[in-house]
Amino acid sequence: MNQWEVLEILEREEAVRRGHFLLTSGLHSDTYVQCAMVLQHPHIAESLADEIAKAFQDEDMDLVISPALGGIIIGYMVAMALRKRMLFAERVEGGLILRRGQNISPGEKALIVEDVITTGGSVKELMKVVEAAGAKIIGVAALIERGKGRDLGVRKKVLLELEAEAWEEGECPLCKQGLELETPGSRGLA
Repeated sequence: MNQWEVLEILEREEAVRRGHFLLTSGLHSDTYVQCAMVLQHPHIAESLADEIAKAFQDEDMDLVISPALGGIIIGYMVAMALRKRMLFAERVEGGLILRRGQNISPGEKALIVEDVITTGGSVKELMKVVEAAGAKIIGVAALIERGKGRDLGVRKKVLLELEAEAWEEGECPLCKQGLELETPGSRGLA
């Protein structure tokens, strides 16, 4: 599956929206991607997860870990394709932590899976959770990365690099045009 096929799936399921949006990163953008519109269909989620899993099928790993909420479905599907354990970190008081009896043992090897990478902030937070447990990160995967690829210091697989503008609030041309700001995300910011 190439990037154009992934984009076609996202557009067909109306997961890509155009307008003026406040992202969970705090940035403003002209494009918003709601992966839940695609991941609500298990057969599509399975196909996308299989593509990610192919890139890591020969890696020695113990688990897949994702940030809640957006990364849970794709993370679970990737873990299922790889036949690995799946964990998710939740945001509590502004930071990601493992809860609900989930834990990572020292020496384990983890693949981080996210739905959308915008600034890389959630992935970097999750990397700290894994490293603090004494585990090793073997790679990062995502359905979508907005903008130019970020070097996260580990192997990375992204199904779609989406060119989408994003600005700090004070630099946002859409604000200057007076366009209404939508806040469709899952965190308190958006």
